Amino acid sequence: MSLGTPLRTSARSRRRRRYALVLVTTLVVASIAAVVGLTTGSFHASLEQVASALTGEGDGRTTVVVVGLRVPRVLAALAIGAALGLAGAVFQTLARNPLASPDIIGFSAGSATGSLVGLTLLAPAASPAAGAWMGGLLTVLVVMAIARSVGISRERTVLAGIALSTLLSAVNDYLLTRAPLEIARNATQWLHGSLAATSFDDVALLFASIGILSLVLVAVYRDFRALELGDDTAVALGVRTGRVRVLLIVVAALLTGAATAVAGPIGFIALAAPQLARRTMGATGIPLVGSAVTGAAVLLVADVIAQRALAPLQIPVGLVTAVVGGAYLFWIVSRRRR
Repeated sequence: MSLGTPLRTSARSRRRRRYALVLVTTLVVASIAAVVGLTTGSFHASLEQVASALTGEGDGRTTVVVVGLRVPRVLAALAIGAALGLAGAVFQTLARNPLASPDIIGFSAGSATGSLVGLTLLAPAASPAAGAWMGGLLTVLVVMAIARSVGISRERTVLAGIALSTLLSAVNDYLLTRAPLEIARNATQWLHGSLAATSFDDVALLFASIGILSLVLVAVYRDFRALELGDDTAVALGVRTGRVRVLLIVVAALLTGAATAVAGPIGFIALAAPQLARRTMGATGIPLVGSAVTGAAVLLVADVIAQRALAPLQIPVGLVTAVVGGAYLFWIVSRRRR
C-alpha cells in the first residue's frame, strides 16, 4: 500500500467530519430560528404555550396564532428554502458556474409571469399558484427549445435563459401597469416574495413536490455526479449527457415552480445556498443535501428578520434576501477580480 492511500483516507475522513459538523450546526441554527418564529411577535407565546398548542391542549387564541399562522409559515420557509437550495445546486453543477441559478436563467421570472397573467387578465380572485406552475413549465420548454435548436450546452442554455428572463421581466412590468390598483398592489407584494399567507395546504403541496422530485434526483444521482467531472468524462462513464441534463433542468425548474407558486419569486437562496454549503462543508463538489439544509436555514432566518426587524411592520422576505444577495454578488465579483 502506497503512502498516498492513508493520506487520502485521512483527508476523506476529515472532510466527512467537517461536513457532519457543519450540517448539524446548520440544523441547530434552523431550530433556533424556528423557536424564535413560533414564540415571538405581536403575540408572545412561551415554549410551554407553544407545546400545548401543538398537542391540542392550548387555549383558543394561542392555538390560532401558533398552529394556524406560525407553524405553516415556518414549515413553508424550510421547504421553500430547501427546494431553492436543491434547484440552485443542480443549475450550478450543470453550468459549473457559481452565478447560475433559477433567478438568473429565467425560471423564476417565468413563474412570476404566469401568476401575473392569471391575476391581471384571467381570474383576479384566484390563487397565483396555478399560474406560477404553468409559467415555470412553459419557460422550461422555451429555454430548452432555444438551446436545442443549436445543440444543448450549458453555455447556450444559460444565455437563452438570461435573454428570456429579460423579456419576461419587461412583460411583468407591463402587466402591473395595466392591472387595477388593488390587484397591482397585491401582485407587487407577491412578486417581492412573501410567506405571510401560507397555509397547511401550501405546506402539503411543497412537501409532496419536493419529495417526488428528490426521488428523481436520487435515481440519477450517479449520472449527476458524473456530469460534475465534465461531459467527456461522463460520456466515457456511459452517461447519456443530453437526456440527463434535460431531466435535471426540468427537475430544478419544477422545484423552483413549487417554491414560487407558494411564496412568489424569492431571490438569492438558489444562488448562494449551494456555494455557502460547498465552502463551509469543504466539499469538492456542490452537496445536494447540504445545499437543501443551508437554503432552508437561510430562508427561515431571513423570514424571522423580515417579521421582527421593523415590528410591528412586516416586510416581504424577498426584500431581505435581495439585500443579502446583492452583498453576496459583490463578494463574488471582488474574489474573481483578485
